[in-house]
Amino acid sequence: MGDKSNVRGNTGDGGPAGARGNTGDGGPAGRGDGDGGPAGDRSGAGRESAPAGRRSARAAARRGLWTRSFVVISLVNFLNAVVFLLLMIVMSKVATERFGASPAVAGLSASIFVIGAFVTRPFIGKRIHRIGQTKTLYIGSFLSVLLTLVYFAANNNGLLILVRFLHGAAHGTAALATGTIVAGVLPRDRYGEGMGYFTLGQTLSTAIAPALGLLLLQHGGFDALVVACAAASAIALALLPLLGVKDLQLTEEQRAETEGFKLSNYVEPKAVPIAVALMVTYLCYSSVSSFLALYSEKIQLAGAAGVFFVVYAVVIFLSRPLVGQRFDAKGENSVMYAAILGFVLSLAILALAHHWSGFLLAAVIMGLGFGTIQACGRAIMVKVTPLHRMGQATSTFYIFGDTGLGLGPLFCGLLIPLTGYRGMYGTMAVLAALSLVLYHVLHGRHVRRGAAGAEGADVS
Repeated sequence: MGDKSNVRGNTGDGGPAGARGNTGDGGPAGRGDGDGGPAGDRSGAGRESAPAGRRSARAAARRGLWTRSFVVISLVNFLNAVVFLLLMIVMSKVATERFGASPAVAGLSASIFVIGAFVTRPFIGKRIHRIGQTKTLYIGSFLSVLLTLVYFAANNNGLLILVRFLHGAAHGTAALATGTIVAGVLPRDRYGEGMGYFTLGQTLSTAIAPALGLLLLQHGGFDALVVACAAASAIALALLPLLGVKDLQLTEEQRAETEGFKLSNYVEPKAVPIAVALMVTYLCYSSVSSFLALYSEKIQLAGAAGVFFVVYAVVIFLSRPLVGQRFDAKGENSVMYAAILGFVLSLAILALAHHWSGFLLAAVIMGLGFGTIQACGRAIMVKVTPLHRMGQATSTFYIFGDTGLGLGPLFCGLLIPLTGYRGMYGTMAVLAALSLVLYHVLHGRHVRRGAAGAEGADVS
């Protein structure tokens, strides 16, 4: 990776021997690129001395979690998630009612947004530190505001699909930048807790956006929904000057790593093992997000799906801080094994549910299970990746996660005619159990206990 002592950080003050942090307001001291410092440091050959590593860890702890930069980037992440869901949940309905779209075209008008983000992220991930992570966020946020307003001009299916694709690309750019920036803002000994709070933005958006979107569409029409989305995107853009984050300065050797066309320029190899395990869990979760409402109606429990997601969101909101703290104190294995087992159990309960109580129990366990997998899986990616490769790691997370969420509904749709809904959820439980094996083989068994009792991945 080059001489880590030459990685210059993006704070205005002196940091430790590794890469220095990227906040201007008392963020973390930064992270070395695989240095062998104290508990919580990255794995790999150590170039930072033990005393310097201990000073780095103490400095990070002193600076704390709730910096201005962390609060701002978390708010931006939340607002972007709200905009994504507000438009996603109504787009098929709008395409059908406004433009007479067929079901296939209506579905494409919704999913093309995700495709736009999916296509864009690998290329932005490669170049984000060349462009500058803050500048990338400005570009993505500005284009998101602009393209949201362009919905007013979309007067046919073809134009709507084009706008959706471009908007997805802009949203993907902004999301990639926020994920990259937050990785440097967080103290390295509080990744689990910090990523837990950061990812609550998505959880809160899933609780708020569906009801808000349908309410706006019902009382104000699609134009009111577009105005609300444009306002949320504009607020996110207006918050960026408060971010106080400077761009990471790469060494010449690190710049040379991204030259040419090779897979490692678009995907972070160190993040791939955990990403593969996460992809399978996301595939399993898509069975819940896509088919739970239909399943509840099929077994005469109409309305249970809506309550399920509310309970699920509340459990995540209440448990996320405690889970993150345990991740930081005891290591990833102390939470991930239990979380995946809980996810397996929740899917099995859904497969066997006959009453509301079964749905509610599954919601609680899935909130503790999959909710933990979401936050801690992403924290592991941050933990195992050098700071100057964070753009590629964030891109890797989205590539594998979106692949799981995209393939899941197709796979489940093929299963349901053969097995029924119960058999489909039983199959998902088995597949989730396979993700536990994948996690252990690809990451969990490589986690070793460091000198201070915390765990770190030994990927050597």
